[in-house]
Amino acid sequence: MPTPISECLYCQNNETLHRLMIKIGDLEVSQLFLFKEQSHPGRCNVVYKTHGIEFHELSDEQRNAFMRDVANVAKAISTVFNPDKINYGAYADTISHLHMHIVPKYKDGYGFGGVFEMNPQKVALSDVEYAEVIEKIKKEVAKQLEG
Repeated sequence: MPTPISECLYCQNNETLHRLMIKIGDLEVSQLFLFKEQSHPGRCNVVYKTHGIEFHELSDEQRNAFMRDVANVAKAISTVFNPDKINYGAYADTISHLHMHIVPKYKDGYGFGGVFEMNPQKVALSDVEYAEVIEKIKKEVAKQLEG
């Protein structure tokens, strides 16, 4: 059963969302968020702007635009954080809002070689550190969009 808009953390921009993520900005058809939990430095979430759409329901144009957003963010994360690998996760068992986790992985880092944990609650940054990370990502995403 799909999550109603009234219960969607992305649509409601609610306390749960603010506890988990910080909005970085808007993309072509998505919003970009930084996960506060930074066991995987640079971990972000690309969230489609429209509620209740499954990936397979997108038109070719919508799908290409969403994946362009995902790719631009992944390129930016790769440039800024230099991970050994980027994992992508499109899980939505409990929330009916299309989103893609962008999870940089590092060979000697947390969880390399396995499926990433959704919220391990191991690494939190200071407000200043979050602001620095967000600024670096914003700058690099802007470069990707300029092309």
